[in-house]
Amino acid sequence: MIDVLVVGAGPYGLSVAAHAQALGLRTRIIGTPMHFWDNRMPVGMFLKSEPFASSLGSPHPGRSFLDRHSEWDTMGRPIPLDMFTSYGRWFAEHLAPGPEETLVTNVAQDEGGYRVTLATEEVVRARTVVVAIGVGAFAHTPDVVSHLSPRALTHASEHRDLGVFADRDVIVVGAGQSAIETAVLLADAGARPRLVARTPRLAWNAPPRQSSSRLDTLLRGPHSGLGRGWRTWVWSEAPQVTRLLPQGARLELVRTTLGPAGSWWLRDRMDERVTVNLHQHLSGATEADGKVMVSTLGPNGPQIHSADHVIAATGYRPQLDRVTVLSPDLRQRLRRVAGSPRLDANFQASVPGLYFTGLSAAASFGPVMRFVHGADFCARRVARHIALHAGTRDTAVPKPVTV
Repeated sequence: MIDVLVVGAGPYGLSVAAHAQALGLRTRIIGTPMHFWDNRMPVGMFLKSEPFASSLGSPHPGRSFLDRHSEWDTMGRPIPLDMFTSYGRWFAEHLAPGPEETLVTNVAQDEGGYRVTLATEEVVRARTVVVAIGVGAFAHTPDVVSHLSPRALTHASEHRDLGVFADRDVIVVGAGQSAIETAVLLADAGARPRLVARTPRLAWNAPPRQSSSRLDTLLRGPHSGLGRGWRTWVWSEAPQVTRLLPQGARLELVRTTLGPAGSWWLRDRMDERVTVNLHQHLSGATEADGKVMVSTLGPNGPQIHSADHVIAATGYRPQLDRVTVLSPDLRQRLRRVAGSPRLDANFQASVPGLYFTGLSAAASFGPVMRFVHGADFCARRVARHIALHAGTRDTAVPKPVTV
């Protein structure tokens, strides 16, 4: 029996595996490193997070994104997607070696731990399991268009090459970074994009500014992984405090922190090539003869928008019932917060030995778990708690956190 099996090899899974292996835990990580980022994010995309906030969680100093790319140590310099995924694969090779490029098909609890079935039909017994499946399973599509066929409707996370839409009319639903960048990249690829959103105006993030003085930092607050300001610093750098907030306040923070907005560097690229229809609420959709018709309601009454395809750039909503690698019995026994697993101070679910990371942990630890920046805090807590649970006697392992 191994100590820990990590399901997923994205930023959170790799970070947990790196910390677990550094603590001497017998660890297996199942998944292809950075697979989602490599295969389901569009060519030409840039990360929204600042370079200093785009590192995976390393147990050793000198392994951050900026340690690998010191030339990017500038506020407001966006990171190309391929540069980030290359960093993630380097991290896997040097800090979390041994990822197994297969899939987990089932996780079930048994006596003394968990029985994990792989796509290779191997059955692995593990004392603990860390669910680090990322966001792909939680892609959200508005109900009003969800009945459309895959030919007519896809989610933004399903496209690596937007060039397949060249010379086609494409409706992009949404008003956040994903929607705006998808529309711009479609235009770059020769498509005719139309952005449809319910917001009355597009929001744009302001360019980041370095603090000009200590007084400026004191008054306006420090920079953190989620932006600038003292409260933002707490949500970003001390998620253990966010966890102590009343549930309603915590969920509101997750919903509203860094809400739908485009990066400042994307604004100039959002030009006349993109038709924009704002203050439009989706009311229906049909498809016929190779076309899709989307109906909306706005201040001037109903409108109908015709296109060859619709892309829903409408984000991700974590729901435990979508984590189908867990057996139905195991899922049913887990306590929940707004559809997500309820986690303790060490990211452990109500069934002992089962841990959740990333977006699945946002309902318990706040908005930073929606971003790569939360990976280090999460990985440290999870790995150290598992080390104690497994009986590892490493003097570097602190007592478990109980707040």
